[in-house]
Amino acid sequence: MKTNPEKDTELHDKINRETGRIKWSELERHFASGSVVYVSEELDLIEVALRIAHDDKESITRWMAAGSIAKVNDTQAASWLAADATLWASVVSPFVLVQPEKKSLH
Repeated sequence: MKTNPEKDTELHDKINRETGRIKWSELERHFASGSVVYVSEELDLIEVALRIAHDDKESITRWMAAGSIAKVNDTQAASWLAADATLWASVVSPFVLVQPEKKSLH
């Protein structure tokens, strides 16, 4: 039975509760194993996590083609480490999704 991500409020709430800010330095070992995925600031981190949890290949493929989600590369990792960056993170096993903190609009 295929579930509908738009209607899956229970999983959405679980992902939301398990999403938080974390220092990049605490994610380095996950990066080393290739399991950290960058999510661009234009996307909603919770929505992306929900789509991945539901194996929504269409959305994931579209985002990857647009460069909106991708495995974290060495350049990103080095700049986040140098900046002692704090990122938003959400775990959708086996992946850790990370998103830079959105810039304030004020």
